[in-house]
This record gives sequence, C-alpha cells and structure tokens, in this order.
Amino acid sequence: MNIEQARFNMIEQQIRPWDVLDQEVLNLLAIVKRENFVPAAYRDLAFADLEVPLPAGQHMFQPRIEARILQELAVKKHESVLEIGAGSGYMAALLAHRAQHVLTIDIKPELVELAKSNLATNGVVNVEVAAGDGSRGWPAAAPYDVICVSGGLPVLPQELLEQLKIGGRLAAFVGTAPVMKAQVITRIDEKQFRVADIFETYVEPLANAVEPPRFKF
Repeated sequence: MNIEQARFNMIEQQIRPWDVLDQEVLNLLAIVKRENFVPAAYRDLAFADLEVPLPAGQHMFQPRIEARILQELAVKKHESVLEIGAGSGYMAALLAHRAQHVLTIDIKPELVELAKSNLATNGVVNVEVAAGDGSRGWPAAAPYDVICVSGGLPVLPQELLEQLKIGGRLAAFVGTAPVMKAQVITRIDEKQFRVADIFETYVEPLANAVEPPRFKF
C-alpha cells in the first residue's frame, strides 16, 4: 500500500466532502500518522471509511468523524482538554497538537496502556492518560476549556456541563439507537449553554453512561 497516497485519498475523498474545510485540521491529518495508532493487524485499514477494531471490543471512529469533531471544537494553544475514551490515543494526539494539555481517560486498562504506548512512540508529550470511569467527567482536574466525549451518551449528564469553563466547548454523541446527534455545546455563562447539532450518526455508548429515566406505570 502507498501510505501517503492512501492518506491523501482519505483527506480528499472522505474528509473534505464532509465539510471539513479548516486547512489547519487538514494539515494536522497529514502530520499525525493515523497508521501508527491502528493495531498492527488492521494497519491496511488505517485510512478506510470504517470503524477500526481496538482491544476490549472497542473501535476507532471513522476518520471523517474524528476530523469533523476536531474542526468544530476549534481548540486553541492555551486550552486544556479532557477526552473521555482514550481508545488508541489517536484523537488525543490530534487534540494535543492544538492544545496546551490533554487529559484522556479510559475505563479499559488495555486501552490505557495502548494509548500511553502509542502517544509515547509518536512523541506526543502533552497528553496524560489516566485509568478510570469518565462517564460523568473527571472533576478532579476541572474546569476544562474543551471536553471531547469519544463515545455515546444516551443522556448528557449535567455534571459534565458543569466541568466546562465559561466559553468552553463540549463535543458529545447524544441519544440512543438507531440515531444519535453529534453536538457541540458551548457554555455561555454560569447557567446558559448553547447547543449546536452538527450531524447524525450512531456510536457505541460509553461504559456506565447515564441512562434516560424509564417510565413506570
């Protein structure tokens, strides 16, 4: 496989048509080597428009979803980021190139180790990988400028919103099967939030995600 040609095709044929037009984001996709974050057995699928399998039954998002979320969050160099769901460490690496510091949390020990290894191997030094349940955020290091939830949330917990700074942004996949909304929520002030629906998709819910209340008769 011609890796650079495959990367170029991914950017031009999958990502740009999905309204990812921020040149800094497109450049970053060429700089951060996605194939280095994909398990060796699936390396040939690194640039395919599908969810690449990871250990512990998890998956990497399609490249276009990662790129679109990165664009919509518009992370700046002075900002701190919380990512919930470390996976292979790839999204954390993308965020880290735009942020001052990234804290990424995963509940699966094998993914914590995988992300740590991949980030170290690729020279990403401003990411901390921690083991734990991030389904309600990570209040110990709050507040954050940006929160990126790399998994589904049937309900968006209020605790998560409260961990945003004023002006902070949160990206999450909210709802239940068959369709969830990818949303970016901006904290306007202490009590107000602005919600933007970006696109519709379906992603697997986070472990221990808050469930909607069930009606009882």
